Amino acid sequence: MADKTEISPPMWNSKTFSWGFVVKLILMAIVNALGVYICFFAFVKESWWIFGFMLVVLLLLDYVYFTNKHTLPMKYILPGVIFLLIFQIFVILYTLGVAFTNYGTGHNLTKDQAVSQILSSRESKVEDSKGYPLTAIQQGDQYGFAVIEGDTVKAGLGAAHNDAGNPINVDAAVISEAPEEVPLAVVEGAEFSGKKITSVPGYEIVPTQFLVKHQQFFAKLRVPVSDDPTAGSIRTTDMMNGFEYKSTFSYDGTNLVDTKNNVTYTDNGKGSFADETGHAIEPGWQVFIGFENFTKAFTDPTYSGPFLRVLLWNIAFALLSVISTFLLGLFLAAVFNEERVKGRKIYRTLLLLPYAFPAFLSALIWSGLLNTDFGFINNVLLGGAEVPWLTDDWLAKLSVLGVNLWLGFPYMFLICTGALQALPADIKEAAKVDGASPLRTWFSVTGPLILVSTAPVLIASFSFNFNNFTLIYMLTEGGPRFTDVSAPVGATDILISMVYQISGISGQGARDFGLGSALSILIFIIVAVVSALGFRQTRKLEEMI
Repeated sequence: MADKTEISPPMWNSKTFSWGFVVKLILMAIVNALGVYICFFAFVKESWWIFGFMLVVLLLLDYVYFTNKHTLPMKYILPGVIFLLIFQIFVILYTLGVAFTNYGTGHNLTKDQAVSQILSSRESKVEDSKGYPLTAIQQGDQYGFAVIEGDTVKAGLGAAHNDAGNPINVDAAVISEAPEEVPLAVVEGAEFSGKKITSVPGYEIVPTQFLVKHQQFFAKLRVPVSDDPTAGSIRTTDMMNGFEYKSTFSYDGTNLVDTKNNVTYTDNGKGSFADETGHAIEPGWQVFIGFENFTKAFTDPTYSGPFLRVLLWNIAFALLSVISTFLLGLFLAAVFNEERVKGRKIYRTLLLLPYAFPAFLSALIWSGLLNTDFGFINNVLLGGAEVPWLTDDWLAKLSVLGVNLWLGFPYMFLICTGALQALPADIKEAAKVDGASPLRTWFSVTGPLILVSTAPVLIASFSFNFNNFTLIYMLTEGGPRFTDVSAPVGATDILISMVYQISGISGQGARDFGLGSALSILIFIIVAVVSALGFRQTRKLEEMI
């Protein structure tokens, strides 16, 4: 009897092949590639907590999605948890951390960076400095100088600062962060003829026409001669010759000394160097300041007055917005829920149109319609009247509430229509049998039942309107501005738009991210407390019914 040889099935065939596995493999390859890139970038920047977090996430994702054992629920839960940690928990913790610091304009560096910038920004020309033939160069969007020293060409990239010490770009506009400087170094293969440099490998020579057009920027540009900030830099005044500049300040590791004026600056414990009179020099550095930002909102006259006014208006705006949109939406829902109304579908469709348009676009359109001089409402509907809808304090508030009513009632109409149609018909019949009038039935049965089902929506609507930045910014930009305070705050500003203005993100005034973060935390607490109280009352209402 011949031996029977057992033939094993092939490693791959059409029956065992799974397109789902291939898709999963491709997606996980993309995720891993992105994760490895983030890990590498974090490693280079020495951001060890980002490196560790990303490494743990990658290992956990690979384990969950390539292991079938006891991990099926995690395949659905894990992505949501990761996004929750990144976009919610991290943002909250980061904002909370910034709220206890002086982070902002003049205090956005480390102490070492601040010392380096102070030394480099307070330089003067060395008296016996000889002129070096100089050519302006660029690498990407960063600029620098190339100089001829003996038989070699040295090149480097630098940064420019205005008289206030803020970094500027080639158009002399203030930028958030100065580019990283590259000290002068010998460039192999560079070519020059006489005093003119013709080629610098790795760099482009700036055209003369461009140099003349932006000479203000190049006159403030400095290129360090080495990594030591006390070694000085090369600067130019005529765009043809470079001269040595050295700092008039010295740093001994503890104090800064102005050698020119013989003044000593010490660490004042608030993220700045200050002299004996308390005068601080910029830039400073980021330090922990405790609850100072929180108390500033209530004790500093610059912010305490407008803060309380904005807070009261913010609460009133949120409450009135919810009440007005809900009542109008409920009224229209009740009207068009009656079967006797003809063309209900058409009317319902038309009522939902404001909800179909983007809110920011509708707010911009209304801003034009309410314009005092050229608006459609004044020129056409009111026959050329000059009603200051957006420039008078109370009219501006009324306009904001009116526009928000236009934007918000369709949503409430939709919700209330669904709530009405979900009510059992026998409830109304039972009330009718008991002798209740239609009005009594509405206030004692239908209304409370609708209120119970829509209460969570009303709480969510309050939270949304409490932070309705889009409407305020697009319609009035927070104006009209308060004339009795120095803070950039107006009559229609709510807390979130006040944070936008005070933090400096809007481009008006100095940036104070610490104060902005503290106010954001206060907004979070207010909304959380109101929401908790609202849900508590909702449960009581359910128990009563």
